[in-house]
Order: sequence, then C-alpha cells, then structure tokens
Amino acid sequence: MKFSIHREGKKILLSLFALMVTINLLTFQFVESQWVFLVVLFITSLTYVLITQFFRNPKRYIEGVKDTQILSPVDGKVVVIEEVYEGEYLHCNMRQISVFMSPTNVHVTRYPVGGMVEYSKYHPGKYLVAWHPKSSSENERTTVVIDNPAMGKILYRQIAGAMARRIVNYAMVGQTAHRGEDSGFIKFGSRVDVLLPLDFDVMVDLGQKVRGGETVIAEAPKEEK
Repeated sequence: MKFSIHREGKKILLSLFALMVTINLLTFQFVESQWVFLVVLFITSLTYVLITQFFRNPKRYIEGVKDTQILSPVDGKVVVIEEVYEGEYLHCNMRQISVFMSPTNVHVTRYPVGGMVEYSKYHPGKYLVAWHPKSSSENERTTVVIDNPAMGKILYRQIAGAMARRIVNYAMVGQTAHRGEDSGFIKFGSRVDVLLPLDFDVMVDLGQKVRGGETVIAEAPKEEK
C-alpha cells in the first residue's frame, strides 16, 4: 500500500531526526564502549521508525460506494453503537457509532460524507481515557456537522484521550467537504464519534475493525416508492 507522511508529522520528524543524530554522534564521540553505541543506535532508530509509522497517511480509493453510504472517518475498532441525545447542535436523539484508535492505527481523520460544512467548533476539556462514557462530552474535542444533499445533517466528533494531547481539525464552516478526504488528525490515540439519524442502517458490528475512508459504517434508508 502506498502512503505518504502526513503534514502534521513532517516538522516533528525533522526535529526528531536531528535530535537522534545528535544523540548518536555524542554517544560515538564520548562513550568508549562500542556495545553502548550500538544499543543507543538501535533504540533511536527503532523510536524514529515507530513515530514515522504513526504519521503515515495511506492512500485510500473509494470505489463502488453509494451516495447514501457513510464511510468510517478513521482506522480503528468499533466500540460503541447506541442511541444518544445530541445536545450541542442538532438537539435530537441520534445513532452514535464510535471508533477507537490505538497508537498503532493510522490517525488521519477523513470526511465520512460529502457536503457543506455547516458547523465546526473546538471544545477544550479533560483527557479521560477515550472509552470512558463521559469522554464524548467532557474531553477535549471538535464537533463538525456536514449537510449532505442526499442524507441531511451528519455529525462527527474528534475526541482526545489520555494520550492524545492535540486535535487538528481542518473543517471550516461554508467549505465543501469531499467524502474520504483528509479533514484532520489526532495525535497519539483517541476516538471519533459519528452521529446519524435513527432510521439509518448500521453496517458494522461492535468490535469490528474499520478503515478510514474505506469501510462503510452506515447507509441511509431507501426511499419508498
């Protein structure tokens, strides 16, 4: 699979590379033991590779997806499928599908549907573990609502967790969102909630692994003729 480095990681990786090189040069210069140098070289190299993997941005190709289907915004595991009351913007009961991301998952957030960005807001907050029931309303988070011509208003929410300390959201009110395209990034593990009308058909199960911009998680009901 082809992938590039996400723009959120380029400066971090460049600074980290300079730091790793410095550490290895100093170790080589001032530590006489060759074994110590090799151990330091191994640890710094492994650390750099792991952090590089965290910022990977694989290309995802949308094929055969209907206009009435909603894609997972992130990679991870489905941890919640339940009816909730959405009190921030839509003020109604909705179906919530939550996807938890571990530190090893791709952390790019993608638009689950296309349409016009109607609402986009950042909320400072706590850093409860991402699977905590109150994380959706008390943690640092961003909320985005997209008005889709075929399906109406779809809400998704990026939520910081115990490790995630920065949420990046590119969605701006009034802009056109394209399903599957990059809409943000969450650093070092967290979750994303997608809130849908109650009559939508859920296409995933609890515990199922999904891929952002590729896995269909729900579909709008068919219109009766």
